[in-house]
Amino acid sequence: MKSALTAALVVGFMAPTAATAKVTGGHPETFALIGDTPYGDAQRAAFPQLVKDINADPGVRYVLHAGDVKNGSSTCDDARFADLAGLYGTFKDPFVLTPGDNEWTDCHRAAAGGYLPTERLQAVRRVFYPRVGHTLGRRSMPVRSQARDPRHRDYRENVLFTSAKVVIGTVHVVGSQNDLAPWAELPGGDRPDLRLAEFEARKAAALDWIDTAFAQAARTRAPGVLLMMQAEPTDTPGFADIRARIVERSRAFGKPVLLVHGDEHVYEVEPGYAGVANLTRLETFGDTASTWLRVTIDPRSPKVFSWQPRTVPTP
Repeated sequence: MKSALTAALVVGFMAPTAATAKVTGGHPETFALIGDTPYGDAQRAAFPQLVKDINADPGVRYVLHAGDVKNGSSTCDDARFADLAGLYGTFKDPFVLTPGDNEWTDCHRAAAGGYLPTERLQAVRRVFYPRVGHTLGRRSMPVRSQARDPRHRDYRENVLFTSAKVVIGTVHVVGSQNDLAPWAELPGGDRPDLRLAEFEARKAAALDWIDTAFAQAARTRAPGVLLMMQAEPTDTPGFADIRARIVERSRAFGKPVLLVHGDEHVYEVEPGYAGVANLTRLETFGDTASTWLRVTIDPRSPKVFSWQPRTVPTP
């Protein structure tokens, strides 16, 4: 059964090191959660006000974005990417992004420019992850990047860090069936061999990264784990293996696990996700530049995670 949860929030943050993802102190820490934004010119114009609202909150110590930096019908050109990366760089605190389908998988669409998705994926990595092991934001934060693993050198976007002793990991899992949907509008048609090779390699990296996050949580006796990805890992082609791994690791971990995603643009909370009592699914607001979630991690609380919707004041 889906329900909305709210809570009063408190603050505190210490940055981990890039190499070890060092555990922070045991005080509550607060961050802003957004996703699927800005969508279109109107939201692009309104986005600075969202940044201003989050920057003005003295409790927020970093910002998480659950993917889709633009809508699916706008172009995927370098100029747009550069503009958006610059916009995200105006957050005063560290900005942590996991990619969405609109910025690469769906770029085969004619309206998006008819790009080869794998080429756009490399552009996304260059523009939004310019320094391996460091976030965007005016106060960049060192993070542990999967690109340091020789087996997964391409996956600079998968990162780990700790906040209030909780292990936080981003995992590159996107909509459009996690890239199983054909690149039907690509000039010359779909390229299934290339598309499926991309899918298999990224899935292998995702599964390893999920294992790494839970292994670190077990080793450090973390009070919780937060995983963020763009798409909900439903029990369907493209997602089933990732879902099964999250379920398995969450059940074995036994402490609160929060699975954060975007994609569907509807704020939803689902406790006991996939039949696991300690696993909660949280979908953030999307297709808006006027609403965000203020999330607190409190290692002293039995639930560990709590959040409160916030609306940007009208200027």
